[in-house]
Amino acid sequence: MPENLGNIVWTLCYAAVLVGLSLYGLHRYVIVYLYLKNKKNVPVPASKFEKLPRITVQLPMFNELYVVERLLESVAKLEYPRELLDVQVLDDSIDETRDLAEKRVKELQATGLDIVHIHRTDRTGFKAGALENGLKIAKGEYILILDADFVPEPDVLMKTVHYFTDPRVGMIQTRWGHLNRTHSLLTRVQAMFLDGHLLLEQTGRNRSGRFINFNGTAGVWRKSCIVDAGGWHHDTLTEDLDLSYRAQLKGWNFVFLPNLVTPAELPVDMNGFKSQQHRWTKGSIQTCRKLLPAVWNSDLPLKIKLEGTVHLTSNYAFLLLFCICVLMHPSTGGMAGGLVGEDGTHSWVRTIFINIPIFITGSFPAIVFYIVSQRELYPRSWWREVLYLPALLALTIGLAVNNAWAVIQGMVGKTGEFTRTPKYGVHSQSNSWKKTKYSPMKTILPFIEIGFAAYFNYFLINEIRFGNWFAVPFLVLFAVGFTYVAFCSLVQWFPGLRAPWKSAGDTISA
Repeated sequence: MPENLGNIVWTLCYAAVLVGLSLYGLHRYVIVYLYLKNKKNVPVPASKFEKLPRITVQLPMFNELYVVERLLESVAKLEYPRELLDVQVLDDSIDETRDLAEKRVKELQATGLDIVHIHRTDRTGFKAGALENGLKIAKGEYILILDADFVPEPDVLMKTVHYFTDPRVGMIQTRWGHLNRTHSLLTRVQAMFLDGHLLLEQTGRNRSGRFINFNGTAGVWRKSCIVDAGGWHHDTLTEDLDLSYRAQLKGWNFVFLPNLVTPAELPVDMNGFKSQQHRWTKGSIQTCRKLLPAVWNSDLPLKIKLEGTVHLTSNYAFLLLFCICVLMHPSTGGMAGGLVGEDGTHSWVRTIFINIPIFITGSFPAIVFYIVSQRELYPRSWWREVLYLPALLALTIGLAVNNAWAVIQGMVGKTGEFTRTPKYGVHSQSNSWKKTKYSPMKTILPFIEIGFAAYFNYFLINEIRFGNWFAVPFLVLFAVGFTYVAFCSLVQWFPGLRAPWKSAGDTISA
Protein backbone atom coordinates (compact mmCIF):
# COMPACT_ATOMS: atom_id res chain seq x y z
CA MET A 1 0.00 0.00 0.00
CA PRO A 2 1.47 3.40 -0.97
CA GLU A 3 2.53 5.45 2.02
CA ASN A 4 0.08 8.30 1.34
CA LEU A 5 -2.84 5.87 0.91
CA GLY A 6 -1.86 4.17 4.17
CA ASN A 7 -1.85 7.53 5.94
CA ILE A 8 -5.30 8.34 4.56
CA VAL A 9 -6.75 4.98 5.63
CA TRP A 10 -5.23 5.31 9.10
CA THR A 11 -6.55 8.85 9.47
CA LEU A 12 -10.07 7.89 8.36
CA CYS A 13 -10.17 4.89 10.72
CA TYR A 14 -8.89 6.96 13.60
CA ALA A 15 -11.37 9.76 12.91
CA ALA A 16 -14.30 7.33 12.70
CA VAL A 17 -13.40 5.68 16.01
CA LEU A 18 -12.86 9.05 17.66
CA VAL A 19 -16.27 10.29 16.51
CA GLY A 20 -17.91 7.19 17.99
CA LEU A 21 -16.14 7.62 21.31
CA SER A 22 -16.98 11.32 21.26
CA LEU A 23 -20.70 10.58 21.04
CA TYR A 24 -20.60 8.22 24.02
CA GLY A 25 -18.40 10.68 25.91
CA LEU A 26 -20.70 13.61 25.28
CA HIS A 27 -23.65 11.50 26.40
CA ARG A 28 -22.19 11.53 29.92
CA TYR A 29 -22.89 15.26 29.98
CA VAL A 30 -26.50 14.50 29.03
CA ILE A 31 -26.80 12.09 31.96
CA VAL A 32 -25.30 14.62 34.37
CA TYR A 33 -27.74 17.25 33.09
CA LEU A 34 -30.75 14.92 33.45
CA TYR A 35 -29.67 14.01 36.98
CA LEU A 36 -29.10 17.58 38.17
CA LYS A 37 -32.32 18.77 36.58
CA ASN A 38 -34.49 16.02 38.07
CA LYS A 39 -32.79 14.98 41.30
CA LYS A 40 -35.32 16.88 43.44
CA ASN A 41 -38.28 15.16 41.79
CA VAL A 42 -38.35 12.51 44.48
CA PRO A 43 -40.96 9.78 43.84
CA VAL A 44 -43.50 9.12 46.57
CA PRO A 45 -46.08 6.32 46.88
CA ALA A 46 -49.49 7.13 45.48
CA SER A 47 -51.00 5.93 48.78
CA LYS A 48 -50.54 3.16 51.33
CA PHE A 49 -51.91 -0.35 51.39
CA GLU A 50 -54.62 -0.70 53.99
CA LYS A 51 -53.86 -4.41 54.00
CA LEU A 52 -50.29 -5.39 53.18
CA PRO A 53 -49.90 -7.77 50.22
CA ARG A 54 -48.02 -11.07 50.29
CA ILE A 55 -44.39 -10.95 49.16
CA THR A 56 -42.10 -13.72 47.96
CA VAL A 57 -38.34 -13.35 48.38
CA GLN A 58 -36.30 -15.17 45.72
CA LEU A 59 -32.65 -15.96 46.39
CA PRO A 60 -30.99 -17.35 43.24
CA MET A 61 -27.56 -18.85 43.89
CA PHE A 62 -24.91 -21.13 42.45
CA ASN A 63 -21.91 -22.25 44.52
CA GLU A 64 -22.04 -19.47 47.12
CA LEU A 65 -20.30 -21.26 49.98
CA TYR A 66 -18.87 -18.14 51.61
CA VAL A 67 -21.95 -15.89 51.58
CA VAL A 68 -25.04 -18.11 51.72
CA GLU A 69 -25.34 -18.05 55.53
CA ARG A 70 -24.92 -14.28 55.67
CA LEU A 71 -27.69 -13.88 53.10
CA LEU A 72 -30.12 -16.17 54.90
CA GLU A 73 -29.47 -14.49 58.25
CA SER A 74 -30.23 -11.07 56.78
CA VAL A 75 -33.39 -12.28 55.03
CA ALA A 76 -34.62 -13.79 58.30
CA LYS A 77 -34.45 -10.30 59.82
CA LEU A 78 -36.74 -8.67 57.25
CA GLU A 79 -39.38 -6.56 58.96
CA TYR A 80 -42.59 -7.77 57.36
CA PRO A 81 -45.52 -9.78 58.74
CA ARG A 82 -44.40 -13.41 58.75
CA GLU A 83 -47.81 -14.63 57.58
CA LEU A 84 -47.37 -12.48 54.44
CA LEU A 85 -43.80 -13.49 53.62
CA ASP A 86 -42.32 -16.56 51.98
CA VAL A 87 -38.74 -17.19 50.88
CA GLN A 88 -37.41 -19.33 48.04
CA VAL A 89 -33.77 -20.42 48.06
CA LEU A 90 -33.28 -21.11 44.34
CA ASP A 91 -30.15 -23.19 44.60
CA ASP A 92 -28.39 -24.61 41.52
CA SER A 93 -25.20 -25.34 43.45
CA ILE A 94 -23.03 -28.38 42.83
CA ASP A 95 -20.76 -27.95 45.85
CA GLU A 96 -21.12 -27.76 49.65
CA THR A 97 -23.40 -24.74 49.28
CA ARG A 98 -26.33 -27.09 48.72
CA ASP A 99 -25.93 -28.88 52.06
CA LEU A 100 -25.18 -25.66 53.93
CA ALA A 101 -28.24 -23.92 52.51
CA GLU A 102 -30.48 -26.89 53.15
CA LYS A 103 -29.36 -27.10 56.78
CA ARG A 104 -29.86 -23.39 57.40
CA VAL A 105 -33.28 -23.45 55.71
CA LYS A 106 -34.44 -26.19 58.08
CA GLU A 107 -33.27 -24.13 61.04
CA LEU A 108 -35.20 -21.09 59.82
CA GLN A 109 -38.30 -23.19 59.15
CA ALA A 110 -38.21 -24.18 62.80
CA THR A 111 -38.49 -20.51 63.75
CA GLY A 112 -41.74 -20.18 61.80
CA LEU A 113 -40.34 -18.58 58.62
CA ASP A 114 -42.03 -19.82 55.44
CA ILE A 115 -38.87 -20.75 53.55
CA VAL A 116 -38.14 -23.52 51.05
CA HIS A 117 -34.96 -24.86 49.49
CA ILE A 118 -35.44 -25.54 45.77
CA HIS A 119 -32.53 -27.37 44.20
CA ARG A 120 -32.40 -28.05 40.46
CA THR A 121 -30.47 -30.97 39.03
CA ASP A 122 -29.43 -28.89 36.03
CA ARG A 123 -28.85 -25.20 35.27
CA THR A 124 -31.19 -24.82 32.33
CA GLY A 125 -31.55 -21.11 31.74
CA PHE A 126 -29.03 -20.39 34.51
CA LYS A 127 -30.24 -17.56 36.78
CA ALA A 128 -33.21 -16.73 34.55
CA GLY A 129 -34.25 -20.38 34.57
CA ALA A 130 -34.04 -20.56 38.35
CA LEU A 131 -36.14 -17.41 38.74
CA GLU A 132 -38.73 -18.64 36.26
CA ASN A 133 -38.89 -22.01 37.99
CA GLY A 134 -39.49 -20.34 41.36
CA LEU A 135 -42.05 -17.91 39.94
CA LYS A 136 -44.36 -20.80 39.04
CA ILE A 137 -44.94 -21.57 42.72
CA ALA A 138 -44.39 -18.12 44.22
CA LYS A 139 -47.15 -17.26 46.70
CA GLY A 140 -46.61 -13.51 46.68
CA GLU A 141 -48.08 -10.78 44.53
CA TYR A 142 -44.67 -9.10 44.62
CA ILE A 143 -41.20 -10.60 44.29
CA LEU A 144 -38.06 -9.34 46.04
CA ILE A 145 -34.95 -10.68 44.29
CA LEU A 146 -31.58 -10.80 46.07
CA ASP A 147 -28.31 -12.21 44.81
CA ALA A 148 -26.29 -14.20 47.30
CA ASP A 149 -23.78 -11.46 48.12
CA PHE A 150 -26.42 -8.89 49.13
CA VAL A 151 -27.36 -7.98 52.68
CA PRO A 152 -30.78 -6.27 52.67
CA GLU A 153 -31.73 -3.77 55.33
CA PRO A 154 -34.56 -5.10 57.56
CA ASP A 155 -37.00 -2.38 56.47
CA VAL A 156 -36.45 -2.67 52.70
CA LEU A 157 -39.88 -4.21 52.07
CA MET A 158 -41.79 -1.68 54.13
CA LYS A 159 -39.99 1.14 52.30
CA THR A 160 -40.80 -0.21 48.83
CA VAL A 161 -44.11 -2.05 48.89
CA HIS A 162 -46.37 1.02 49.05
CA TYR A 163 -45.11 2.29 45.69
CA PHE A 164 -47.11 -0.56 44.18
CA THR A 165 -50.34 1.16 45.18
CA ASP A 166 -49.93 2.77 41.76
CA PRO A 167 -51.17 -0.03 39.47
CA ARG A 168 -48.84 1.10 36.67
CA VAL A 169 -45.68 0.48 38.71
CA GLY A 170 -44.06 -2.82 37.78
CA MET A 171 -40.68 -2.71 39.55
CA ILE A 172 -38.91 -0.88 42.36
CA GLN A 173 -35.10 -0.77 42.25
CA THR A 174 -32.95 0.14 45.26
CA ARG A 175 -29.39 1.43 44.97
CA TRP A 176 -26.54 -0.94 45.64
CA GLY A 177 -24.23 -0.17 48.53
CA HIS A 178 -20.73 -1.57 48.95
CA LEU A 179 -19.86 -3.70 51.98
CA ASN A 180 -16.17 -3.81 51.12
CA ARG A 181 -15.63 -0.50 49.35
CA THR A 182 -12.31 0.20 51.12
CA HIS A 183 -10.93 -3.33 50.93
CA SER A 184 -8.47 -2.59 48.10
CA LEU A 185 -7.72 -0.31 45.18
CA LEU A 186 -9.80 -2.56 42.93
CA THR A 187 -12.89 -2.38 45.15
CA ARG A 188 -12.58 1.39 45.58
CA VAL A 189 -12.48 1.86 41.82
CA GLN A 190 -15.38 -0.54 41.27
CA ALA A 191 -17.45 1.33 43.84
CA MET A 192 -16.87 4.62 42.05
CA PHE A 193 -17.65 2.99 38.71
CA LEU A 194 -20.96 1.60 40.00
CA ASP A 195 -21.86 4.81 41.83
CA GLY A 196 -21.87 6.65 38.53
CA HIS A 197 -24.32 4.22 36.98
CA LEU A 198 -26.47 3.58 40.03
CA LEU A 199 -26.86 7.21 41.05
CA LEU A 200 -26.55 9.40 37.96
CA GLU A 201 -27.74 7.15 35.15
CA GLN A 202 -30.58 5.39 36.95
CA THR A 203 -31.86 8.54 38.65
CA GLY A 204 -31.47 10.79 35.60
CA ARG A 205 -33.17 8.36 33.26
CA ASN A 206 -35.94 7.33 35.62
CA ARG A 207 -36.99 10.81 36.74
CA SER A 208 -36.89 12.22 33.21
CA GLY A 209 -39.21 9.53 31.86
CA ARG A 210 -36.56 7.42 30.10
CA PHE A 211 -36.18 3.66 30.41
CA ILE A 212 -34.05 2.20 33.19
CA ASN A 213 -33.03 -1.38 33.90
CA PHE A 214 -33.54 -3.70 36.82
CA ASN A 215 -30.02 -4.29 38.13
CA GLY A 216 -30.57 -8.02 38.55
CA THR A 217 -30.95 -7.87 42.32
CA ALA A 218 -32.05 -5.65 45.22
CA GLY A 219 -35.35 -4.85 43.56
CA VAL A 220 -39.02 -5.76 43.94
CA TRP A 221 -41.17 -6.83 40.98
CA ARG A 222 -44.92 -6.99 40.58
CA LYS A 223 -45.50 -10.63 39.64
CA SER A 224 -48.15 -9.74 37.07
CA CYS A 225 -45.66 -7.37 35.40
CA ILE A 226 -43.17 -10.20 34.91
CA VAL A 227 -45.89 -12.42 33.46
CA ASP A 228 -47.29 -9.68 31.22
CA ALA A 229 -43.83 -8.97 29.81
CA GLY A 230 -43.38 -12.60 28.85
CA GLY A 231 -41.55 -13.92 31.90
CA TRP A 232 -37.86 -14.52 32.35
CA HIS A 233 -36.00 -15.32 29.12
CA HIS A 234 -32.58 -16.94 29.00
CA ASP A 235 -31.56 -16.14 25.41
CA THR A 236 -29.25 -13.39 26.72
CA LEU A 237 -26.80 -13.24 29.64
CA THR A 238 -28.51 -10.13 31.04
CA GLU A 239 -31.97 -11.43 31.77
CA ASP A 240 -32.53 -8.38 33.99
CA LEU A 241 -31.96 -5.84 31.20
CA ASP A 242 -33.97 -7.94 28.79
CA LEU A 243 -37.04 -8.20 31.04
CA SER A 244 -36.75 -4.52 32.00
CA TYR A 245 -37.08 -3.33 28.41
CA ARG A 246 -39.83 -5.80 27.56
CA ALA A 247 -41.83 -4.66 30.59
CA GLN A 248 -41.39 -0.96 29.86
CA LEU A 249 -42.27 -1.52 26.20
CA LYS A 250 -45.51 -2.99 27.55
CA GLY A 251 -46.21 0.29 29.36
CA TRP A 252 -45.11 -0.58 32.90
CA ASN A 253 -43.42 2.12 35.00
CA PHE A 254 -40.32 1.60 37.12
CA VAL A 255 -39.24 3.50 40.23
CA PHE A 256 -35.60 3.94 41.24
CA LEU A 257 -34.90 4.83 44.88
CA PRO A 258 -31.32 6.17 45.19
CA ASN A 259 -31.66 6.87 48.89
CA LEU A 260 -32.69 3.32 49.74
CA VAL A 261 -29.44 1.35 49.80
CA THR A 262 -29.02 -2.42 49.74
CA PRO A 263 -25.39 -3.32 50.56
CA ALA A 264 -23.49 -5.93 48.57
CA GLU A 265 -20.02 -7.35 48.21
CA LEU A 266 -17.80 -6.16 45.36
CA PRO A 267 -15.56 -8.69 43.58
CA VAL A 268 -12.16 -8.63 45.29
CA ASP A 269 -10.19 -10.42 42.59
CA MET A 270 -9.43 -9.21 39.08
CA ASN A 271 -10.57 -12.41 37.35
CA GLY A 272 -13.92 -12.30 39.15
CA PHE A 273 -14.35 -8.64 38.23
CA LYS A 274 -13.43 -9.30 34.59
CA SER A 275 -15.82 -12.25 34.44
CA GLN A 276 -18.62 -10.04 35.74
CA GLN A 277 -17.80 -7.27 33.28
CA HIS A 278 -17.58 -9.75 30.41
CA ARG A 279 -21.01 -11.19 31.23
CA TRP A 280 -22.64 -7.78 31.60
CA THR A 281 -21.07 -6.50 28.39
CA LYS A 282 -21.86 -9.55 26.28
CA GLY A 283 -25.40 -9.75 27.64
CA SER A 284 -26.11 -6.09 26.96
CA ILE A 285 -25.07 -6.48 23.33
CA GLN A 286 -27.25 -9.58 23.02
CA THR A 287 -30.18 -7.63 24.47
CA CYS A 288 -29.43 -4.76 22.09
CA ARG A 289 -29.63 -7.11 19.11
CA LYS A 290 -32.85 -8.58 20.45
CA LEU A 291 -34.80 -5.50 21.54
CA LEU A 292 -33.45 -2.36 19.84
CA PRO A 293 -35.66 -2.94 16.76
CA ALA A 294 -38.69 -3.23 19.06
CA VAL A 295 -37.77 0.08 20.70
CA TRP A 296 -37.70 1.86 17.35
CA ASN A 297 -40.85 0.12 16.07
CA SER A 298 -42.79 1.25 19.13
CA ASP A 299 -44.84 4.43 19.57
CA LEU A 300 -42.51 5.76 22.25
CA PRO A 301 -41.39 9.41 22.18
CA LEU A 302 -38.19 10.10 20.28
CA LYS A 303 -36.31 11.04 23.47
CA ILE A 304 -36.96 7.58 24.93
CA LYS A 305 -35.92 5.85 21.72
CA LEU A 306 -32.68 7.84 21.52
CA GLU A 307 -31.78 7.28 25.17
CA GLY A 308 -32.68 3.62 24.88
CA THR A 309 -30.38 3.33 21.88
CA VAL A 310 -27.44 4.85 23.74
CA HIS A 311 -28.23 2.70 26.79
CA LEU A 312 -28.37 -0.57 24.86
CA THR A 313 -25.34 0.18 22.66
CA SER A 314 -23.14 1.84 25.29
CA ASN A 315 -20.78 -1.12 25.64
CA TYR A 316 -19.77 -0.77 21.99
CA ALA A 317 -17.56 1.98 23.41
CA PHE A 318 -15.20 -0.76 24.63
CA LEU A 319 -14.80 -2.02 21.09
CA LEU A 320 -14.01 1.52 19.99
CA LEU A 321 -11.55 1.88 22.87
CA PHE A 322 -9.82 -1.30 21.74
CA CYS A 323 -9.59 0.12 18.22
CA ILE A 324 -7.98 3.27 19.63
CA CYS A 325 -5.40 1.07 21.38
CA VAL A 326 -4.60 -0.60 18.07
CA LEU A 327 -4.49 2.64 16.09
CA MET A 328 -2.22 4.49 18.52
CA HIS A 329 1.48 4.06 17.86
CA PRO A 330 4.80 5.84 18.47
CA SER A 331 5.29 9.17 16.75
CA THR A 332 8.82 8.44 15.61
CA GLY A 333 10.36 7.13 12.43
CA GLY A 334 7.38 8.18 10.35
CA MET A 335 5.11 5.64 12.14
CA ALA A 336 2.32 7.99 13.16
CA GLY A 337 0.37 8.06 9.95
CA GLY A 338 2.28 11.01 8.57
CA LEU A 339 1.63 13.21 11.57
CA VAL A 340 5.31 13.67 12.45
CA GLY A 341 8.34 14.99 10.73
CA GLU A 342 11.01 12.81 9.13
CA ASP A 343 13.45 13.61 11.92
CA GLY A 344 11.19 11.81 14.40
CA THR A 345 10.44 14.89 16.50
CA HIS A 346 7.00 15.43 17.96
CA SER A 347 4.55 17.29 15.73
CA TRP A 348 2.02 19.80 16.96
CA VAL A 349 -0.37 18.16 14.50
CA ARG A 350 -0.29 14.98 16.59
CA THR A 351 -1.12 16.92 19.72
CA ILE A 352 -4.10 18.65 18.10
CA PHE A 353 -5.54 15.65 16.30
CA ILE A 354 -4.76 12.80 18.72
CA ASN A 355 -3.95 13.72 22.29
CA ILE A 356 -6.35 16.62 22.83
CA PRO A 357 -9.33 14.86 21.18
CA ILE A 358 -8.76 11.75 23.31
CA PHE A 359 -8.78 13.88 26.46
CA ILE A 360 -11.78 16.02 25.53
CA THR A 361 -13.98 13.19 24.25
CA GLY A 362 -12.89 10.37 26.51
CA SER A 363 -11.26 11.35 29.76
CA PHE A 364 -12.80 14.71 30.57
CA PRO A 365 -16.49 13.64 30.36
CA ALA A 366 -15.67 10.67 32.59
CA ILE A 367 -13.91 12.93 35.08
CA VAL A 368 -16.92 15.26 35.27
CA PHE A 369 -19.33 12.30 35.49
CA TYR A 370 -17.59 10.63 38.42
CA ILE A 371 -16.81 13.83 40.29
CA VAL A 372 -20.51 14.70 40.26
CA SER A 373 -21.49 11.23 41.49
CA GLN A 374 -18.99 11.34 44.36
CA ARG A 375 -19.97 14.87 45.37
CA GLU A 376 -23.62 13.84 45.50
CA LEU A 377 -22.97 10.71 47.55
CA TYR A 378 -20.16 11.95 49.79
CA PRO A 379 -20.51 15.74 50.11
CA ARG A 380 -17.92 15.95 52.89
CA SER A 381 -15.29 13.53 51.62
CA TRP A 382 -15.83 13.47 47.86
CA TRP A 383 -12.42 14.98 47.17
CA ARG A 384 -10.74 11.97 48.80
CA GLU A 385 -12.75 9.62 46.62
CA VAL A 386 -11.93 11.39 43.35
CA LEU A 387 -8.23 10.94 44.05
CA TYR A 388 -8.86 7.43 42.71
CA LEU A 389 -10.13 8.76 39.36
CA PRO A 390 -6.83 8.13 37.52
CA ALA A 391 -7.00 4.51 38.69
CA LEU A 392 -10.57 4.25 37.41
CA LEU A 393 -9.57 5.62 33.99
CA ALA A 394 -6.60 3.27 33.84
CA LEU A 395 -8.73 0.27 34.83
CA THR A 396 -11.31 1.12 32.15
CA ILE A 397 -8.55 1.13 29.55
CA GLY A 398 -7.12 -2.11 30.92
CA LEU A 399 -10.53 -3.77 30.44
CA ALA A 400 -10.56 -2.91 26.72
CA VAL A 401 -9.44 -6.38 25.57
CA ASN A 402 -11.77 -8.27 27.94
CA ASN A 403 -14.84 -6.20 27.16
CA ALA A 404 -14.17 -5.75 23.43
CA TRP A 405 -14.07 -9.54 23.14
CA ALA A 406 -17.38 -9.67 25.02
CA VAL A 407 -18.89 -7.19 22.53
CA ILE A 408 -17.77 -9.32 19.59
CA GLN A 409 -19.19 -12.45 21.20
CA GLY A 410 -22.45 -10.63 21.89
CA MET A 411 -22.65 -9.57 18.24
CA VAL A 412 -22.04 -12.93 16.62
CA GLY A 413 -22.06 -15.72 19.20
CA LYS A 414 -24.60 -17.84 21.00
CA THR A 415 -25.94 -17.03 24.46
CA GLY A 416 -23.10 -18.81 26.26
CA GLU A 417 -22.82 -19.92 29.85
CA PHE A 418 -23.76 -17.70 32.76
CA THR A 419 -20.44 -17.58 34.62
CA ARG A 420 -20.93 -16.63 38.26
CA THR A 421 -18.84 -13.95 39.91
CA PRO A 422 -17.09 -15.55 42.93
CA LYS A 423 -17.83 -13.91 46.27
CA TYR A 424 -15.92 -14.71 49.43
CA GLY A 425 -17.70 -13.00 52.31
CA VAL A 426 -15.13 -10.18 52.29
CA HIS A 427 -16.45 -7.09 54.03
CA SER A 428 -13.37 -5.34 55.42
CA GLN A 429 -9.63 -4.96 54.92
CA SER A 430 -9.00 -7.69 57.48
CA ASN A 431 -10.80 -10.26 55.30
CA SER A 432 -9.38 -11.72 52.14
CA TRP A 433 -9.90 -14.40 49.56
CA LYS A 434 -6.56 -15.98 48.72
CA LYS A 435 -7.24 -19.49 50.04
CA THR A 436 -10.51 -20.41 48.37
CA LYS A 437 -11.93 -23.46 46.66
CA TYR A 438 -13.17 -21.37 43.73
CA SER A 439 -10.45 -21.28 41.08
CA PRO A 440 -10.31 -18.48 38.49
CA MET A 441 -11.07 -19.19 34.85
CA LYS A 442 -7.96 -19.30 32.67
CA THR A 443 -8.07 -17.75 29.21
CA ILE A 444 -5.65 -16.33 26.70
CA LEU A 445 -6.82 -12.76 27.33
CA PRO A 446 -4.25 -11.90 30.08
CA PHE A 447 -1.45 -12.70 27.65
CA ILE A 448 -2.94 -10.34 25.07
CA GLU A 449 -3.14 -7.74 27.83
CA ILE A 450 0.53 -8.36 28.61
CA GLY A 451 1.31 -7.64 24.96
CA PHE A 452 -0.56 -4.33 25.14
CA ALA A 453 1.14 -3.52 28.44
CA ALA A 454 4.58 -4.09 26.94
CA TYR A 455 3.69 -2.09 23.85
CA PHE A 456 2.34 0.92 25.72
CA ASN A 457 5.26 0.92 28.13
CA TYR A 458 7.56 1.01 25.09
CA PHE A 459 5.34 3.70 23.59
CA LEU A 460 5.61 5.73 26.81
CA ILE A 461 9.40 5.48 26.95
CA ASN A 462 9.57 6.42 23.29
CA GLU A 463 7.51 9.59 23.76
CA ILE A 464 9.60 10.61 26.77
CA ARG A 465 12.73 10.05 24.71
CA PHE A 466 11.54 12.45 22.03
CA GLY A 467 10.19 15.04 24.47
CA ASN A 468 6.50 14.56 23.72
CA TRP A 469 5.57 15.47 27.29
CA PHE A 470 1.95 16.27 26.50
CA ALA A 471 1.35 12.64 25.51
CA VAL A 472 2.96 11.21 28.66
CA PRO A 473 -0.07 11.49 31.04
CA PHE A 474 -2.32 9.73 28.53
CA LEU A 475 0.17 6.96 27.83
CA VAL A 476 0.71 6.42 31.55
CA LEU A 477 -3.00 5.54 31.82
CA PHE A 478 -2.72 3.02 28.98
CA ALA A 479 0.53 1.50 30.24
CA VAL A 480 -0.56 1.28 33.86
CA GLY A 481 -4.06 0.06 32.99
CA PHE A 482 -2.95 -2.90 30.90
CA THR A 483 -0.08 -3.73 33.25
CA TYR A 484 -2.33 -3.72 36.34
CA VAL A 485 -5.12 -5.78 34.77
CA ALA A 486 -2.74 -8.33 33.25
CA PHE A 487 -0.66 -8.76 36.41
CA CYS A 488 -3.65 -9.07 38.74
CA SER A 489 -5.23 -11.61 36.38
CA LEU A 490 -2.15 -13.82 36.21
CA VAL A 491 -1.10 -13.61 39.86
CA GLN A 492 -4.36 -15.27 40.90
CA TRP A 493 -3.51 -18.30 38.77
CA PHE A 494 -0.57 -19.02 41.06
CA PRO A 495 -1.71 -19.06 44.73
CA GLY A 496 1.91 -19.14 45.92
CA LEU A 497 2.47 -15.67 44.53
CA ARG A 498 1.34 -12.60 46.42
CA ALA A 499 0.49 -9.19 45.08
CA PRO A 500 2.85 -6.63 46.68
CA TRP A 501 0.01 -4.53 48.08
CA LYS A 502 -1.59 -7.45 49.96
CA SER A 503 -0.89 -8.23 53.60
CA ALA A 504 0.67 -11.47 54.80
CA GLY A 505 -2.58 -12.58 56.41
CA ASP A 506 -4.46 -13.10 53.17
CA THR A 507 -6.68 -16.06 54.04
CA ILE A 508 -10.32 -16.82 54.29
CA SER A 509 -12.06 -19.55 56.22
CA ALA A 510 -15.20 -21.27 55.11
